[in-house]
Amino acid sequence: MGSENYTHISEFVLLGISEDPRLQPLLYGLFLSIYLITVLGNLLIILATVSDPRLHTPMYFFLTNLSFVDICFTSTTVPKMLVNIQTHSRAISYADCIAQMYFFIFFIDLDIFLLTVMAYDRFVAICHPLHYTVIMSPRLCVWLVLIFWVINVLYSMLQSLMVLRLSFCTHIEIPHFFCELNQVVHSACSDTFLNDVLMYFATFLLVCCPLSGILCSYSKIVATICKISSAQGKYKAFSTCASHLSVVSLFYGTLLGVYLSSAVTQNPYSTATASVMYTVVTPMLNPFIYSLRNQDLKKALKRLFDMKSLKDQLH
Repeated sequence: MGSENYTHISEFVLLGISEDPRLQPLLYGLFLSIYLITVLGNLLIILATVSDPRLHTPMYFFLTNLSFVDICFTSTTVPKMLVNIQTHSRAISYADCIAQMYFFIFFIDLDIFLLTVMAYDRFVAICHPLHYTVIMSPRLCVWLVLIFWVINVLYSMLQSLMVLRLSFCTHIEIPHFFCELNQVVHSACSDTFLNDVLMYFATFLLVCCPLSGILCSYSKIVATICKISSAQGKYKAFSTCASHLSVVSLFYGTLLGVYLSSAVTQNPYSTATASVMYTVVTPMLNPFIYSLRNQDLKKALKRLFDMKSLKDQLH
């Protein structure tokens, strides 16, 4: 196709999960409920960990950051989808699409990095308990989070700039409920070779490498737990990482499932529907997973509600 057929596109069309008008009210109510639960649940985790000095430890520091990132991660995609359903419009401007793509890449990769460093935290706590406070110092934890933020700012900017160099034909329809990088790139009319190389390299570096680190950490954790003689000691050691292992399994299981299934399926809506699991459902379930299996967090939440009740009574 010649360059004369390219045009500066002003907007994309997000096809969403379903075009059936009868399902739109149901989808609106469902995703609004999930979004509110996600924001409220993760906000409670943040308030509970910040307000309780007993939870000012590396594990809960990373958990607080994960909860904040999950709120931002969900807020990148769901509000726009709700607005489109409410206004009966599927359009998203070119600038908004690039911005949404930038923040989606930023927060999902930050999620991955936090889950990885949380696995390392559990590895140090179980395999090297006597050196835990020295290795996982507050200064190291803060520096790790700052480094992750800087890396993801630069990487997200790079991916966005690579998309900006592409040319698009008129009326681009994206079979998704948000501007997913792969879908946007492969909707372009110009050559996408460099974009594909960058995406594949980044997938290996930013997804496969962290996953390998998590698996390595947990293999050593399991080996250490097996050496513990008492059943009570094994249960106590395993319970400290059970919540994180559940979140990692849910996140990576759904993420990899979506992208592996998209390689074989021919239905454009199936990938969008499956993506709901890791983009919307997983951030909603994370607070429940951590609070239901964590006695310290349960107590912190109870104290948080008791403080609120006391303040209400005083006023």
